[in-house]
Amino acid sequence: MTTDSVPAGGDPRRLLSEARGLARRVRVDQRVTWFALLVLAAATFVGIPFDWYFLVLHCMGDGTVCQFSRQGVLYYWPPALLLAYAAIAVCYVRVARARGLGARVLPYAITGVTLTVLFTAAWVAARLYFPTHPHQFPYWMLVLDRLIAPWGTIGVALLVLARLERNLGLLVFTLGYLTVALVPIDLGWHWQGQDSTAFLPQQIINGTVLLLGAIGFRLAHRRRR
Repeated sequence: MTTDSVPAGGDPRRLLSEARGLARRVRVDQRVTWFALLVLAAATFVGIPFDWYFLVLHCMGDGTVCQFSRQGVLYYWPPALLLAYAAIAVCYVRVARARGLGARVLPYAITGVTLTVLFTAAWVAARLYFPTHPHQFPYWMLVLDRLIAPWGTIGVALLVLARLERNLGLLVFTLGYLTVALVPIDLGWHWQGQDSTAFLPQQIINGTVLLLGAIGFRLAHRRRR
């Protein structure tokens, strides 16, 4: 203990408040949320021709009953997402090192890779099982199916990134994205083309939401700077 007086500028509560403010500014400054969303939007749009080309459609009788298999999900999305998460992690690490800081993106990248492996295993299992064991699923099962699809796992991984960055804006955006992807919300756009292209509206909407998010977060980042 000491009887020396503490200068006003050395008030512990003030110093703690300033330290917290500095830590928050550092976290905000090293965010490159816009880049993550841009990469994921690009992966979603580039996946469209793969999903179309590898879609297998079998119609029975008069064509009113059809079964389809989106094989592009297995051929394109696993490597695409792994490359996307690697690119995002590298970008975050480079930005952090340029500022002499540590990067906290590793849990996000690990989550993304883990979810990619899980959805791939689930889709392979479904592809092997359901052709010989057809079922009529309730609606909640369809929502679960979309959640373990690539567009669903993208949202789940973004929730982890929002937590790491303590980014309320990203959290709100991700919840909106998941609502669009899982419900799904097609904004009244009904494709009038062939059955093999019926997936286009939802995939284009998912990619557009990610792209608009990237633009919004980029503009916000530039204003803060």
